[in-house]
Amino acid sequence: MEDEQTNRTKSASEDSFYIKELKQGNIKAFEFLFNKYYKDLVYFCNVFLKDQENSEDLVQDIFARLWENREHLDIKGALKSYLMTAVKNNSLEELKHQNVIRVYQDYAIAHNDPFDYDVENYILYSELNQQLQKELNKLPKEMREVFEMHRFKNKKYHEIANELNVSVRTIENRISKVLEVLRKNMKGFYNFILYSFL
Repeated sequence: MEDEQTNRTKSASEDSFYIKELKQGNIKAFEFLFNKYYKDLVYFCNVFLKDQENSEDLVQDIFARLWENREHLDIKGALKSYLMTAVKNNSLEELKHQNVIRVYQDYAIAHNDPFDYDVENYILYSELNQQLQKELNKLPKEMREVFEMHRFKNKKYHEIANELNVSVRTIENRISKVLEVLRKNMKGFYNFILYSFL
């Protein structure tokens, strides 16, 4: 137990030194931190994305931004926790983006609406995602939370109810209210969103 605590303390002290070097533009410090955490972060990312290649790309992007913003780094606490939080947040955003595309494609196929991966469709995906996030951010936390757990994390009503310690009926009511708000405020996109709940 003492050895484990000693190792954590040593690692934190080591990271602190290399972060200072990194902020001064030391590429060797960056390479050290990359090699130290890259594999663990890719493994962690893959828990969310279930895609090794995308996980590697996402973690590489995080390290690229770490280097680009090195002069302004303000890391409070352990570096590994900071990086894992970044991986988690970026993974969830990636899943949301993938989900928007999937919903559009499913809807288009079901309605014999031809589509392809052109610029126009990419803009549509982006607009839908931005508008959806904008509307969700206006909602009370308990409504937004339930919607996101169901829609973005693919959790079933009973799973959400158990996690939040409320009834399934409460979950149904909250999602129904969210959909009513989206129907009113997202007329151009509502069919795509509704289709994902069928």
